[in-house]
Amino acid sequence: MTPDTIAAENSGTAILSRVLEAHGSSFTPEAARSILQLKFDQVDIDRMNVLAEKNRHGMLTEAEQQELQSYLLVGHFLDLLHSKARLVRKQAAS
Repeated sequence: MTPDTIAAENSGTAILSRVLEAHGSSFTPEAARSILQLKFDQVDIDRMNVLAEKNRHGMLTEAEQQELQSYLLVGHFLDLLHSKARLVRKQAAS
């Protein structure tokens, strides 16, 4: 494996994906419904938009870059959770 492959396999998103793969099927349909309601608040969405705009213009400070990365990680986590929750609800409906 190359260093890039190892880094990709050990990224926060990849690790979370493996955790959810191992335990995501144990969500109850009720838990899945609740998980699908998790989302960013408008204050956070507004902040992400500000950071994204500054990033497009190359104007992020180092602290803002870290903040944007944190938002991205949480966003990926929510995407993974939502994906697993949708699968549980689909399986429950069949």
